[in-house]
Amino acid sequence: MADTGFTALRQFSFTTRPYLAVDDETGAPIGLDDLDVRVGWLLDLISGAEAQLLSRLWQPATFDVLAAGCDRQGRKLPMQGHVAAARLGWTPHYPDGVYVPSRVTRVVTAQAVGTLRALAYRDTAIIALSARFDPATGRIAAPTTAAEYVPSGFARGVVRQFAAHARGAADARLRITDVQGPPQTSAMARLSAADRQLAQLAVTGHELVLTVKLPTCPAPAGRAQWRSVRLSATIPEHLHGRAVTDWHLPTLVLDRRGLLWRCAATEIVPAADLESASVAVGVDWSPTTLGAAAITAENPDGLSSDYRGWTYDDRGLGIKLARLQAEGQLLHGKAARLTRLAATAPPEVRAQLEEKIAVLDEHRTAVGIKRGKINREMAFDFARQVTDYATDAQAQLIAVEDLTTLESRGHGRVNNNRAAQSARRKAVDALTHTAAGVGVTVVSVPARGSSAWCPGCNEPLSRPGGYHRAWCEQCIIGGNRDHVAGVNLAKRALLGRNKTTRRRGGLPAVRVTEHAPVRQSRDKHAPTPSRPRHRRVRRSLPTVTPRLGVTPNQHVPASQASVWDTVKPTPPHGDAGSRDTRPSPTPATQVADSMRST
Repeated sequence: MADTGFTALRQFSFTTRPYLAVDDETGAPIGLDDLDVRVGWLLDLISGAEAQLLSRLWQPATFDVLAAGCDRQGRKLPMQGHVAAARLGWTPHYPDGVYVPSRVTRVVTAQAVGTLRALAYRDTAIIALSARFDPATGRIAAPTTAAEYVPSGFARGVVRQFAAHARGAADARLRITDVQGPPQTSAMARLSAADRQLAQLAVTGHELVLTVKLPTCPAPAGRAQWRSVRLSATIPEHLHGRAVTDWHLPTLVLDRRGLLWRCAATEIVPAADLESASVAVGVDWSPTTLGAAAITAENPDGLSSDYRGWTYDDRGLGIKLARLQAEGQLLHGKAARLTRLAATAPPEVRAQLEEKIAVLDEHRTAVGIKRGKINREMAFDFARQVTDYATDAQAQLIAVEDLTTLESRGHGRVNNNRAAQSARRKAVDALTHTAAGVGVTVVSVPARGSSAWCPGCNEPLSRPGGYHRAWCEQCIIGGNRDHVAGVNLAKRALLGRNKTTRRRGGLPAVRVTEHAPVRQSRDKHAPTPSRPRHRRVRRSLPTVTPRLGVTPNQHVPASQASVWDTVKPTPPHGDAGSRDTRPSPTPATQVADSMRST
């Protein structure tokens, strides 16, 4: 852990579920099924009003106001979404005869303004791209200034929308409202936008007690049909003993298991000092695995590294994710094809096609849920291992490649899927959160040339052993391609640690690539990797009591060791948990022995 003597506040998220619900006034218990129904009524009111408000505000004037950041009187719009909506006169509409408290309206407007502010960047980018789009060739001209630059992936998606719109009308200036419709909203209630009149949270021991007003019917007609309900949920065990300074109001959602709390809390963590960092770990993304790491240290003689890296073993989960992604794309293509056929099919055939489309959509949703779970588990397992690797090496920085500059093209469909950024973005978020808990800072550095240039002389590397090997004849250094890239990334973080830029909600970033020779050192910088072995298996033949009159001609051998015995048991991940790694469960062998003893 980097002990600098300073501390900082950071927020983290976790999820939990209520196990008890009672009426706040009478103390009568409420069943969890009835609780889910009442929360569903609340979410229906919020999502319906939010969708109606977004549909009404889906016009260029809305994005002009958000881009200017000022109201009609020229005053700067506040950061709070519900305050900005009230100042601009954006109020949601509810069905006739339905009474909704003003605090619920705060939740609706805060969620709607947050969505519109996120889409304001897309509107600005679409305006700039439409001015450089040529309908005849279907191409976008190169940007002339740095302000006109947008990610190439976003530009390709917008080009398809421009081409589809150009067939119907030829407008030189397009807005986001011209190329797409209002966004779809999720059924959730962010209680953080409300005050104590709607919801309040208290902590008693290891429990969270949430008091929130819920409707007693689908269409409440008055204030009497909104009653306060007291919900109790358990704080996850891995959060016990943490230096938590504040527990924030949760976000309420409904899933297949019922009511789920998405909570946030603020805790005290060690503060890292970038200027005094002398050891950095570089993490390189690879299509063969999630990532590899290597260490670079700064000494009085300059930069040095032993060029011996560490590669993350995802136990085949990366290949499984690529397979699920390809399966999801295939299901999406089939559903789109059947949708086009159903548009011109007879009524009888259309009904059959719609049933098939519903089945395909259900399967695609299941594949997406499975991918999300695997992504999350693998991301935090990777983050924990990289953090332990950096802590053992006494590193103060972890350098990761800037994902906005990475794009997998021309390597085939399989490799492109394996290099997809969804898992890597989750891994960056998980690594940032996990490393901050031990006082290590994650820095984003440029990715260009990290695995193609020599860390010593900054010249192109040769590939004498194929794609995965790198060698420099001049410096006589080399090794695994990903490990050499990790050395380059760590070098860039150390050289640019005093020139980092910070964006709101983003990582500290090094924008300029600097070079300094990294000499090969025999000093041991990296920790010794653990080498798990197979469990001891008795190879002797079992003792069998021969039966009288029977000649034994066959013996049952002992069970063979499995390759999965080399992997430590994965901690359980239920719904009550956060991004942090939880303690490992009791091994299955101990449970089996205890069952035998009973």
